[in-house]
Amino acid sequence: MTTAVIKLTASDLSLSSIEIATRAAENFTRIYYTAYDSDNRLNDLPQFYRESSSLVWNGKPFQGATGVRELLEKMPVTKHEIQSLDCHPIPGTSPPSLLVSVSGSVVHGQGPSGNPTHRTPRNPEGYPRVFSQTFMLVPDPTAPATKPGELAKYYVSADAIRFVG
Repeated sequence: MTTAVIKLTASDLSLSSIEIATRAAENFTRIYYTAYDSDNRLNDLPQFYRESSSLVWNGKPFQGATGVRELLEKMPVTKHEIQSLDCHPIPGTSPPSLLVSVSGSVVHGQGPSGNPTHRTPRNPEGYPRVFSQTFMLVPDPTAPATKPGELAKYYVSADAIRFVG
């Protein structure tokens, strides 16, 4: 089971907790999109989700790890390039949940040179498309208990992705 490992113990929105959350978001983003773009994504990416998790992909809802797997089975290979990310700790739990916003571009398929010549830039396969993705990461209650100062484990509770261009 894959979970993002994040260190965040403050429950308030201090500058320190926001800096820690931002580093956590960078770590999560690196792990998540590496799994997304890997040859083993059908096995790896659903492990970031639980059956209670929700994903909305360009307005189409999917439920849980099973739904994520169903979406990926229909999708060509991908290559993501992250342009920016931001993370906000959500006070009220310890460790807090994290709202992570990511934007970048993604190429579906083999890229312009690897796809048939009849493809157009508006076609999702072969050309970079700008996307925005927002995650709600929550502490994983099934993970082993952490001691003060240790890294907490999170999973994707909610995920919304939208093509912007």
